[in-house]
Amino acid sequence: MVALPYSAAARPQNEKKQRSESKYREKLHKEVRHQLVMLPWYSVFDNLAYQVDGDKVTLSGQVTRPVLKSDAEAAVKSIEGVASVVNNIEVLPLSPMDDQLRRALYRAIYGDAGLSRYSIQAVPSIHIIVKNGNVTLEGVVDNEADKNLAGLRANQVPNVFSVRNNLVVAG
Repeated sequence: MVALPYSAAARPQNEKKQRSESKYREKLHKEVRHQLVMLPWYSVFDNLAYQVDGDKVTLSGQVTRPVLKSDAEAAVKSIEGVASVVNNIEVLPLSPMDDQLRRALYRAIYGDAGLSRYSIQAVPSIHIIVKNGNVTLEGVVDNEADKNLAGLRANQVPNVFSVRNNLVVAG
């Protein structure tokens, strides 16, 4: 008797296993995102990203406070099913000028009538990253017009050297 690798009897078990693994990966992604968003010092001036590869999570992004880098790693390590965490989060340098720019950029972007709705969340969806006078906008907006408007408002702030608009349009 010869067993075929993809016999009709073996197929349902294989499909169940794949669905189970897919559900597990989706649940792990949601849990990692939840843990990162719930960090107490996570703000509009920080950008956290992650990648899940099996039981390994790679963290990346930029933060204004060193404690946020270590807290993010600890929070993700505590998730059941995560075996290792690679922490590639960059801590932005201390700079009074960058702090001034962050405040001015926040007012310019979220003070605009067309963009103010994005500020009503616990963690606003447009993140403003400032490093040595260079600005990067990260996050998600509803449409291309909002993306362009945010970039325009950021470019109008005095003392900004450059603006990189990495906003993603939802959908």
